[in-house]
Amino acid sequence: MDPFSHPDLEQLGRVLRDRLDETLVAEQSAARSAALRRRTLRDRLIESEDRGEDVLLAGSDGHMYRGTVAAVGADHVVLHESGRDRFVALTHVVSMEVR
Repeated sequence: MDPFSHPDLEQLGRVLRDRLDETLVAEQSAARSAALRRRTLRDRLIESEDRGEDVLLAGSDGHMYRGTVAAVGADHVVLHESGRDRFVALTHVVSMEVR
């Protein structure tokens, strides 16, 4: 008799596989939540660049900057609007709204 073909082992294998699947789903969910909590303004601007989104940025001096995110650098974002590019320092940005 083959010890690996025991009916109890088949059931145990299914239970362990189900538990592993549940654990993987829980770990992926936790990793996704942690990544969202650590996401910076720069990360969000990079996503907007990838999507070609229009954004409205509020500056610390009260000015509003609108345009499509054309590029994101280490310390600035380039907004493109009406054929013009505007460079905005990330330290100057107070808030961001996706249009």
